[in-house]
Amino acid sequence: EKRTMTLIEKNGYHDSVYINAAKIFQGIHTEKRKDRILVRYGDDSVSPRLTFKDEYSQRVSYELAFNALKYQDLLEEILLDSCVYPCQSIPDELTSLLVVMLYDLQDRKFQAREIFDEEEPVAEVRKIEGYLHSFRTKLAAALARCRIKHDALSIEYILPETIRKQEQRASALPLCVWINTYKISLQDVFRDLEKKGFTRVETVSDFDRYTYCVDQHCHDVLVFPSSLKEELLNLDLFADCKLLLQ
Repeated sequence: EKRTMTLIEKNGYHDSVYINAAKIFQGIHTEKRKDRILVRYGDDSVSPRLTFKDEYSQRVSYELAFNALKYQDLLEEILLDSCVYPCQSIPDELTSLLVVMLYDLQDRKFQAREIFDEEEPVAEVRKIEGYLHSFRTKLAAALARCRIKHDALSIEYILPETIRKQEQRASALPLCVWINTYKISLQDVFRDLEKKGFTRVETVSDFDRYTYCVDQHCHDVLVFPSSLKEELLNLDLFADCKLLLQ
């Protein structure tokens, strides 16, 4: 039976991921000067209590939160320009959830997310989702106006050049993966990867499409091409936590 991960790429997240990402974002969002505050995020003096289903849920929650942080100014501009914010029915305490879910919505090209039957619905998530979905045309138009104003092909080009260069370097780095030797042996991992069509090579310089190598200094660490990230995360080895992404 095929094992699945918490996130199905571009189809959305579980409700719990949105909630955790919003709590993380609440604590890390950029505070504006009082005379420049247009979007209010409520009280963040209390440290949030985070509950993750697994390591993968934790990782994607932080990724979503930090992506929202990276584009905070743009997301706030979209909310204001579209007149989606402010809204009397949405308290300041849910603004972080609004921003986080808006980032994910535009990343999915404003398409509806896939609802997972097995998950427990979270009322706040469904409320914000319904609100954003009802204004998706205005939100998409506001995003288009931002791109025209910045002469940007995509939102990535709206970022400062220094951040874009950092992201380009990071995306090109090989992926390091730990073998969880409490659950599986190295040889069993090699056999499983071979069955999945992966070929073991000597060094990173020998990388092709479905290839990997063993780290020269840590023999329980494997290195893969960066282009294989999503495919790797959908393997049973990751679902069962036999392999862990560095």
